[in-house]
Amino acid sequence: MPVQLTPNAVAAIIGGDFNLKPLMQVTDIKLIGSQERYRLMVSDGVWSQHAMVAIQLNELVKAVKVRKGSVVQLTEYICSEAQNRKIIVVLNMETIVLDSEIIGNPKPYVESGPTSQTALPKNNFQQSAYGNNHMIGQGPVPKWQNPRPSFHPENSVSSMPNARPAFQSESSFYNVPNPRPTFRPESSAPSVPNFRATVQPSYQPPPQYKNRGPVFKNEAPARIIPINALNPYQGRWAIKARVTAKGDQRRYNNARGDGKVFSFDLLDSEGGEIRVTCFNAVLDRFYDIIEVGKVYLISKGSLKPAQKNFNHLKSDWEITLDASSTVELCPDEDGSIPDQLFDFKRISSIENTESNSILDVIGIVISVNPSTTILRKNGMETQRRILQLKDWSGRSIEITLWGEVCNREGQKLEDMLASGVFPVLAIKAGKVNDFSGKSIGTIHSTQLYINPDLPEARQVRDWFDQGGKDAASMSISKEFMPGGVTKNDIRKTVSQIKDEGLGRSDKPDWVTVRATISFIKTDSFCYTACPLMIGDRQCSKKVSRSGVGGWQCDRCNQEFEECDYRYLLQAQIQDHTGLTWVTAFQESGAEILGCTAKELYFLKYEGQDEEKFAEIVRSSIFNQFMFKLKIKEELYGDEQRVKITVVKADMVNYSAESRYMLDVISKLSR
Repeated sequence: MPVQLTPNAVAAIIGGDFNLKPLMQVTDIKLIGSQERYRLMVSDGVWSQHAMVAIQLNELVKAVKVRKGSVVQLTEYICSEAQNRKIIVVLNMETIVLDSEIIGNPKPYVESGPTSQTALPKNNFQQSAYGNNHMIGQGPVPKWQNPRPSFHPENSVSSMPNARPAFQSESSFYNVPNPRPTFRPESSAPSVPNFRATVQPSYQPPPQYKNRGPVFKNEAPARIIPINALNPYQGRWAIKARVTAKGDQRRYNNARGDGKVFSFDLLDSEGGEIRVTCFNAVLDRFYDIIEVGKVYLISKGSLKPAQKNFNHLKSDWEITLDASSTVELCPDEDGSIPDQLFDFKRISSIENTESNSILDVIGIVISVNPSTTILRKNGMETQRRILQLKDWSGRSIEITLWGEVCNREGQKLEDMLASGVFPVLAIKAGKVNDFSGKSIGTIHSTQLYINPDLPEARQVRDWFDQGGKDAASMSISKEFMPGGVTKNDIRKTVSQIKDEGLGRSDKPDWVTVRATISFIKTDSFCYTACPLMIGDRQCSKKVSRSGVGGWQCDRCNQEFEECDYRYLLQAQIQDHTGLTWVTAFQESGAEILGCTAKELYFLKYEGQDEEKFAEIVRSSIFNQFMFKLKIKEELYGDEQRVKITVVKADMVNYSAESRYMLDVISKLSR
């Protein structure tokens, strides 16, 4: 039995019926653009229309679950206008029949309207907009006649008594003199008035706009749509959503100059989430208005593909607000929008989760360490606090808090544990790390909820109070092997770096090597660096002398009196298998030499104390360190070279190292 397509489905969708859920046939599929977007031609058996497939449905086409000839049911869709053309955007669909012959003889749908242009038959006369009683003329067009009309201001309507002009105003029809020139065709026989042309009916304004002046744009409010229905093909839209996270203002510097940016996350009543970003002047307008937990009506922004490296939300798009955007607070929101949307993972499942994944987790806080000050690689200080979280899966995990959250939620958690209370902690958007076992760290979009009113919180609380407190749990973070080495440390010898081709893959290799420093280059152990701050970090780019005795930074385009000094230390390390060159920067250089680059520079060049300088360098040579190395192949000119960078240099703990070697020997003897 042949499939019955939904009659007049194309016209209904174009007319705004989004609840029809029609059966339609796919008559063509094309891949367009670099974003892997698929364009369909869908038919109701009589008419056909272009349709764009939402990115989340791409797998249906790739897996050949939708193909040319398939009969599908459009269960969720909208109609947008792009470049003055209507286009259907398919948000969800189901395949009813995978293979079928093309049904009917569908033709491209042409939307009818008062301004539609109607072509005349080839050798017949055309009707004017006023009906059949007003004809232009009679007879076929001679072959010698040029069918293209040209402009002749000297001609008037009276020169053609038996014909009306192709473009005639309503006033001239009622014998009101029309000062406008008329159009007549060129020909070698001007006495013949017949010509081929295309007649466009005169414009009939809608009744509500008659005699009221020109209409420039539609000022009606945009229709509120779900976040999941947003796409770049929509012209005017509005969303009503709650702010679930708000980032801090951040400074950036790129080829286009300096700037500032902040972003916030939205959640609507249908569970759709999307990130919104504001730059520079737009940031100044909206930063103080946006508050976490409040509901806003937002419209007039541009949609761009989400940068999944920095955006953990499920939406394929993110919004960038501009000067025309509007953000209105909804003080009387009805509570239909939840405060937050969670997708909790059990701690036991995190052990098999990829590094850098963003996820939600909930559990009981069983320990909190004091907050400590950490020096970042960019030279900035920040706060770090570590706590342990456990749940009913029999596993516990280390949570690392960074920045201000250490002194807010971190201090509150420490005080609660000190009073004998074990709080429930829900973490929204934590980042998985696997540097030394699996752990979770906070990022700028992470939200912490202490003892939240959630079903999952009550469930984990009941488990803990009914015996979970004393239940054994295994940590998936920093499980130490004998010798104080974490289970994720990869121990290598110097010769294995070359023999195993480390660093030659797409990603760098991270290894630990126990080796001795045999030589340090002292002619260029540091460089002059920019001390200026860009946002929360030091510039640190190399600077040069300016003409007035100061220093000039090309990146910051500023001059200053004093520069900073940072290590760029070239050293040779060796073990019992061989030797290799390594590079140590600021922090690792200070760990090797025992002083900062600035102190060593002033000792040698300002104090001219060569003896003291040489003594510091000699005291570091032939010392044995546990080097954590980053190995990566880089391009120098036209040559590929493997660069080995010292990430950290720790003095060897011989007691711990002896236990590690004994453990290795015991494994070899088994």
